[in-house]
Amino acid sequence: MNYEETVAYLYNQMPAYQRVGQSAYKEGLDNSLALDAHFGYPHRSYRTIHVAGTNGKGSTSHLLAAVLNKAGYKVGLYTSPHLIDFRERIRVNGEMIDQQFVVDFVKNHREAFEPIMPSFFELTMEMAFLYFKHMELDVAIIETGLGGRLDSTNIILPNLSIITNIGFDHIQYLGNTLPKIAAEKAGIIKPDTPVVIGEAGNEEVRAVFAAKAEEENASIVFAEETMDNFTSEITPDGWILNNDSYQNLRSELGGWVQNKNARTVLTAIHELMKMDYKIPNQAVYEGFANVVELTGLMGRWQTLQENPKVVCDTGHNEHGVRYIVEQLGMESYETLHIVFGVANDKDASSILSMLPKDAVYYFTQASIERALDVKILAQTALQYGLKGNKYNTVELALKAAKENANKNDFIFIGGSSFVVADALTLTINSEA
Repeated sequence: MNYEETVAYLYNQMPAYQRVGQSAYKEGLDNSLALDAHFGYPHRSYRTIHVAGTNGKGSTSHLLAAVLNKAGYKVGLYTSPHLIDFRERIRVNGEMIDQQFVVDFVKNHREAFEPIMPSFFELTMEMAFLYFKHMELDVAIIETGLGGRLDSTNIILPNLSIITNIGFDHIQYLGNTLPKIAAEKAGIIKPDTPVVIGEAGNEEVRAVFAAKAEEENASIVFAEETMDNFTSEITPDGWILNNDSYQNLRSELGGWVQNKNARTVLTAIHELMKMDYKIPNQAVYEGFANVVELTGLMGRWQTLQENPKVVCDTGHNEHGVRYIVEQLGMESYETLHIVFGVANDKDASSILSMLPKDAVYYFTQASIERALDVKILAQTALQYGLKGNKYNTVELALKAAKENANKNDFIFIGGSSFVVADALTLTINSEA
């Protein structure tokens, strides 16, 4: 098989949650442990940092990877989902995994892993672990897929655990209250291993994390409480962050929510430096200022064009969309146009209820099986006073928005990572 055939095999032989949702989800660690044993526990050959949370774990992982890269470390990054290319999930110092390694992994190990019947996520995770060993890493940043306690990645023994925040998402798997969801995320807290909490949110959630940390004899740091004098402001050069350790720190990532991710990362850096990680101030400044170039991060309040300004963001649940709405309120425009679609396993009503009513909507659906039918989306939106036309593809919706917008308008694309992925694919193809 060539590379394209190999990726098709991975998708079809082990259906991906990204594409089909619940039917691809496998709870528990048995498959991961079996795969890991077969491959000789490759993640034990380098240091790891584990990142979980409802939102922001991808941005947090990429920011931390950029800083560690500039500090001179060879850094692996395992994240999901990908937006355009499968290989986005597995990077070393920003470079995607080599196509031939993907092909050889399947070719050489297929007979061993097929009897285990791993999920797509379990298998690609182990591929990442093996690739990172092959590349002789110093440290790998490993993002959970879903939850924490029973997530496939929870077989690693990290130097540091990070939990970004807690919100309502994947409640069919993680629970229908914030403390229940927090308990699942807290499952990544390991014995005698420090943990950083980005946002506790409320006292009940904070108590869950504190209790788990005490049980595991793990030191716990709440970024909201320990980051001294943290401030942020938007300037013509982007967001400028300040605290007692870093003055005039420019962040390349746009969007209000990134300030919270930045605070989490800065707290994590402080903890890593206690463990003899060497991270000079200049690495922090360069990592924050160049995270997109250093890691390939896409889809986080990303500007696709100017006049009219077109921005996309992968925020896809109530917690994430709340920050998007705040950010939209900080933008200047004559008319707001929103290209919007959601996945069929999300709480569309909660998301739609938060959106601005004075925008022009272009309801659509992404090119995956998990996309909510656009007719259902538009009908639900009417209940919240949101009006617009329906488009069967993101391409048609975005084309209509651009045709209707003048140069002083603003076009936002979001609601789902998959809507953003379709939009980014169109943008890249148009530039090719």
